[in-house]
Order: sequence, then C-alpha cells, then structure tokens
Amino acid sequence: MVQKNWTRETVRGRLSGKVAVVTGGAGGMGRAASILFAAAGAKVAILDIQQDAGENTVSEIKAAGNEAIFISTDVTNTEAVKAALAITVETFSTITNLFNHAGTIIVKPLHETTDEEYRRLMDINATSAFIVCRETLKYFIKYGGGNIIITSSIGGEKGFGLESVYCMSKGAVLQLARTIAVEYRDYNIRANAVCPAFVKTDHGLREIKELDGLGQNWNEADLHAVQGRICEPDEVASAALFLASEESSFVNGVALYVDNGWYSKG
Repeated sequence: MVQKNWTRETVRGRLSGKVAVVTGGAGGMGRAASILFAAAGAKVAILDIQQDAGENTVSEIKAAGNEAIFISTDVTNTEAVKAALAITVETFSTITNLFNHAGTIIVKPLHETTDEEYRRLMDINATSAFIVCRETLKYFIKYGGGNIIITSSIGGEKGFGLESVYCMSKGAVLQLARTIAVEYRDYNIRANAVCPAFVKTDHGLREIKELDGLGQNWNEADLHAVQGRICEPDEVASAALFLASEESSFVNGVALYVDNGWYSKG
C-alpha cells in the first residue's frame, strides 16, 4: 500500500481537466503517481506490462471516485505505444500530461555486463522514453500544448559503481527532457525530469540488496549519511505532481532532485 503524505483535500483540483499517461504506472513510484494524479483530478491512462498490478491500481483509483484505465503496453514497441495512446484519446478525448516512468536496473560490474543485458536495459529505460515521448509529442502539437515528466535518477548525473549502464540510461533520459524543453517550448510544451535517490519500492529495495551482495553496503547508517533516510514512493509522486500542475508553469528543462540533499552534498 502506498504511504500517503497527502490528502484528497490538499491535492484536489490541481490537475482538474487533465488527462495523464503514466508509463510504468502499475507499481512503485509510477503507481503512487497514478493514484495521486487521479486524486488531483486527472483522468489517468496507465501503460504497463504488469497486467494484474495495473488493473489493481485502476480499481483503487475508481474506488476513490476517480477515473483511470489500464492498457497493457510494451513501451519498447512503437506500434504498441501508438495503439495505447490512440485508446487513451478515444477514451478521454485528449492527452495533456505524460509521466514517462517505465524503467529497470542492472547492478553489475561493467566488465561483466553482456551485450544482451546492455541492450535490454537501454531498450526499457532509454528507447522506450524516445518512443513514448516522440509519439506523445505528436498529440501535444496537435492539441496546442502539453507537459512531459521523465523519471531520471540521481545517477543521471552522478556516477555510481556497479551501475554503469543504468547511469548511462538515466543520463540519456535526463538530456531528453532538457532537449524537449528547448525544442518544443514555443509549442507550449514543457518537459522536466524527476531524479530520485534510493526509494522504498521493489525496484529500490532490490537495487540495495544487489549492491550489498556485491560488497557495496547500503545499511541504514550508509543511507543516513547521504540522504537521511530512504525516500517514500509518494514523495517522488508529489514532486511529479508539482511538475505536472500549472503551479510549475514557468519550470521547463529542470532536473528536480528528490534526494534530501544528496546531490547538493556531493
């Protein structure tokens, strides 16, 4: 269950009239964002390969009186993405927001990483962002504007041992957000990135476990030294909500670090 540090009253209306596509929206930070965006008034389309988790998230959103659909989608496949976006528009008439969150991680020494592992990670993290953003931009141009948020990472600009390919992919999508901001500003389109540190999700906890298994320890004291404590998924979702809302109307091309000062500390 997502631990909420917000209430319906604090977020109600912040995304009123919006239609948000969330890739990787069935679990973890994506799930938290799907629920939060819906509570804030958006109609949400969740694109994910996790069928059961996606349908469960939609059920929770609907139980709260909000609107959402789940579309089983391989976001590395152009035709699947095109079809999912078409279903979203057919259902909700438009698309105004994209939270491009889908991603995964490999924890492994670079010299032991295979070509297949590299290609898989780059496909899921970087190629999917290229495809989803490209296809969504076509709708944004047609409808007169839109808003893109991409999940990068503190590893998008910091280097981390045992995560070389992951850091490559997150640097790539961070630069994608920045370049979209520059190229499409005059189309009334904004693009920003959220850059979390360690987050209490299945993804984040697996990352810590695998790092520990390879001798790079991240116990409670280690986490405290860099980010104070582990981040909750809804804290990243809240940062994404700010970027998705009109409150950030003049924020464009930004890397918003959700790391409790780790990046600034150096």
